[in-house]
Amino acid sequence: MINMKIQFFLFFLAVTILATPVANILFARSENPGIKHVTVYYEAGMGGYWPASYPVFARGDEILIGFSRVYYKDLGPARHAIDRDKPGYTRFARSLDGGETWSIEIPKDGVFDHSVALRHCNEGMHFHHPDFLLAASTNSVHAGQSRFWYSYDRGHRWTGPCRLPNFGTLGTAARTDYLINGNRDMMLFLTVAKSSGREGRTMVAHTADGGIEWNFRSWIGPEPEGFSIMPSSVRLSESELLVTVRRREGPKRFISAYLSDNNGTSWSHINDPADTGIGSPPAMIQLKDGRIALAYGYRSDHGSSLKITFSSDSGRTWGNAIELRGDDGADRDIGYPRMVQRTDGKLVILYYWNHALQENAAPYRYIASTIVDPDKLE
Repeated sequence: MINMKIQFFLFFLAVTILATPVANILFARSENPGIKHVTVYYEAGMGGYWPASYPVFARGDEILIGFSRVYYKDLGPARHAIDRDKPGYTRFARSLDGGETWSIEIPKDGVFDHSVALRHCNEGMHFHHPDFLLAASTNSVHAGQSRFWYSYDRGHRWTGPCRLPNFGTLGTAARTDYLINGNRDMMLFLTVAKSSGREGRTMVAHTADGGIEWNFRSWIGPEPEGFSIMPSSVRLSESELLVTVRRREGPKRFISAYLSDNNGTSWSHINDPADTGIGSPPAMIQLKDGRIALAYGYRSDHGSSLKITFSSDSGRTWGNAIELRGDDGADRDIGYPRMVQRTDGKLVILYYWNHALQENAAPYRYIASTIVDPDKLE
């Protein structure tokens, strides 16, 4: 009788494990009740990459994020695990419940397809449309040709690709970061080629007519010896703007913060709020309570982590870095976060992750989300 009970228990345990989604077993884990990890996209044999290179949209409990879907190939610890001989694809992930569950969408209308012919969009955009979203992209991280698309229905349908000028540089490497000032008025924050033609330095472009014409507004800092790329911006007041950028100088990889008190006409370097290990871009937003939140990946061959820090004085000083994730075996190939705040005040941080250093776990890169209650972090 005892043996039969044991056998029944083992059978019940096996059935329970097999019925549990693999993503939940391998990926959803956290010891802190204020932190929850969710799998957004995972596919065996494929990889999900670079949310920071795509737009993010949040309205109510709806969130949309873009990412790259690529074929997985292990090329060693110092390289992205991508089979470059096979095509990559753009995908969107959409959540209707604040990031708790996600569905994957195949974009229509050639969004992020650089084989589609560029056009000059002369009808102008209306930035105050409640479901407006802009997506910017480039065909090279060095001296590229950038373009943008826009949507009035939360990223279901898109118009474009529309040409972005090079602003007198050798080329541009746009990702999506912008601030809306009015219905036809926008500032777009860009990475452009340095005078050598290599990436990169950051600048501000401006349009006053809905994107029919774009004009150079300012450089964010001097041309670096290394690079200054992938800006993340917030508006602090009618005249004050804060921008963080991904920096590399020699062996040092870090995030720098710049402040403008004249609406982006000029900038002052104020601090370097984060060490990023091997390097990762920032994701920065202003919270409903006025604090600034800065999320980033700390990348290392020996165990990477997702971190966050907060500022209560508009970026002039920052608190200690808080590790949100770092105990489940990720090598350097992680990061590129985006971040939004839900209606209940919780943060949703979207990034890519892997388990290459975790024994018996699939190392495929996948899109993950960490949901954080900022009031419960220590």
